[in-house]
Amino acid sequence: MATRTTGRTATTRRSPVQAASLIVGAVFVVVGVAGFVPGITTDYDALGFAGPDSHAMLLGIFMVSILHNLLHLALGVVGIAAARAASAARSFLIVGGVAYAALWIYGLVVAEDSRANFVPLNTADDWLHLVLAIGMVLLGLVLPRRVEMPTAEHA
Repeated sequence: MATRTTGRTATTRRSPVQAASLIVGAVFVVVGVAGFVPGITTDYDALGFAGPDSHAMLLGIFMVSILHNLLHLALGVVGIAAARAASAARSFLIVGGVAYAALWIYGLVVAEDSRANFVPLNTADDWLHLVLAIGMVLLGLVLPRRVEMPTAEHA
């Protein structure tokens, strides 16, 4: 993080990649919590720990389980923590994106009713994972890791 001192006050600004990590992490925390909220999660009484027997659906679209929600929460916490340093934020976004690409492929090859569908995943989850994979990797690769400081003539 860059620190800029102006007179008596110091301000700390995040680089764009750190801000992206913080936002992505916060979204994952919100999604993880939402998976435990009846109404936001339909068929909440069918929420299982893991596997295809969990029939709860976040927003009535995405299959979720207790494990799935806990994974979203954990990923969110990691993203928020990674936002403290640009290199960690970049790594979180790229590695997380690659993991989501692998999860997308896994979801495509594993049948929804298979015991191997331990998270659980459905078609909507699969395509969301592809979008997350592309988005996270692109954010990690293209966003600057440094904070642009105004020059003396722009200050």
